Amino acid sequence: MTLILQSFNSTRMLIYHQFLQCPSPPWRLWSCCVHCHTVSEVVLQLSDQKGPSNNQVIKRRRKERPSCPSVLDRFDEQYSQELGDLWASSRAVLLDPHSWQYGVMLNRFSAVTDITQILQSQGFSSLLLQTHVSRVLSNAPPIVSNTEYKAGNESVLPTTYVSKCPRDDGTTNAFSQELQLESSLRLSRPSLQCYIHPYPLWFPSQAHRPGQLKQYYLLNAASLLPVLALHVRDGEKVLDLCSAPGGKAIAIMQCAKPALLCCNEPDPHRRDWLSRTLESFLPHSLNTRVIVSAQDGCYFGQHEAGTYDKVLVDAPCSNDRSWLYSSSSQQGEQRLKERSRLPALQAQLLRSAMSAVRPGGVVVYSTCTLSSSENFAVVETVLNDCPEAELEDLWEEIAIPLSKYFTFSPAHPDHGQTLHKPPLQPQNSTLSSYQHRLGILVVPQPGKTWGPMFLSRIRRRK
Repeated sequence: MTLILQSFNSTRMLIYHQFLQCPSPPWRLWSCCVHCHTVSEVVLQLSDQKGPSNNQVIKRRRKERPSCPSVLDRFDEQYSQELGDLWASSRAVLLDPHSWQYGVMLNRFSAVTDITQILQSQGFSSLLLQTHVSRVLSNAPPIVSNTEYKAGNESVLPTTYVSKCPRDDGTTNAFSQELQLESSLRLSRPSLQCYIHPYPLWFPSQAHRPGQLKQYYLLNAASLLPVLALHVRDGEKVLDLCSAPGGKAIAIMQCAKPALLCCNEPDPHRRDWLSRTLESFLPHSLNTRVIVSAQDGCYFGQHEAGTYDKVLVDAPCSNDRSWLYSSSSQQGEQRLKERSRLPALQAQLLRSAMSAVRPGGVVVYSTCTLSSSENFAVVETVLNDCPEAELEDLWEEIAIPLSKYFTFSPAHPDHGQTLHKPPLQPQNSTLSSYQHRLGILVVPQPGKTWGPMFLSRIRRRK
């Protein structure tokens, strides 16, 4: 793709030139849990002029791939019943990749002052998630795990993803400087900084370069919500059970300094992708605290029962945005056949997570689909199967405070800022409001195209 940036002053051009030096074309539209299959050419013009047209997209040209009719038909049949009036507007967003928004999550382990200035000058603003994180974490004392992690099985892989910074004979001194840099960066600015734009304006991605840390990560901003719900604190042991491609693992490391973050991914190709992501964002000094595991997630809890303070299950799911643009009708049909088998897999992963977390610890389950059978139904199944599981309400903690940025279902009929907390008892409707107490669902809507993203938090009773 081609990106034309006009009317930039020489200073901005110099800054851009510094991070556009890469061996492969840096412009891509990949984001965590959102794969846009429709764009082959984009011409984007940014303006520095004053006035209402500033920072808006002036011109775009796209050669689009049509949506898959069989997948769209299935979505229409299912989601019109499950989402009601919200589906028509959500459908319009999913069928219009021109409208999709992308967030820019900054990397606190890299100098980002120049990137922050560029983002702000082009109309990006902070999502202020770090303020929310500070508020919710201040309500409880930190939990510190003193037990050191011991690699007890063969599926734990060497931490080959860490930055391979060149060093001379002064290894100790260089390592000390790196630790000081990490500490100063962590204390000098808030955690989990994410910038968004009111328009569907894309920011250029940075190519993977071994030994060099990226300054930011492009993602669907709704994918940060499960990390917020996880409440990671310094010193905790955290498991990312289905970690590839690694966006949420990177977000976890922006929030806190865990004693251990285990990133699990059994598929070798996705695990390579995960390793590259970790290498691109985390400094060498973290190589003893962030490990990559290759276990089958369904049985992870059997091997490491009660080991972790927090577990994230970002489960494989019927990714609505990706599946809607299946490359062929045959692929679409195959995916729809596989869809019926996903809830059983997701429930097994969630049960495994409940075994892996310690008594009193929490598990966050998330997907990037609107499907009730993969979201609310999976959580309800595991709650029924696991007497030690205790559901925690995320509505007042996340949905209401962040309704300015995201549309949560159920919402007020006018799709505005007013959200109604679902009642505790089931109601007579196709999808009862009671189900929404099992978790919260971000539904893409015009102007707030984030999602789909479902999340639920379960605590293991002591």
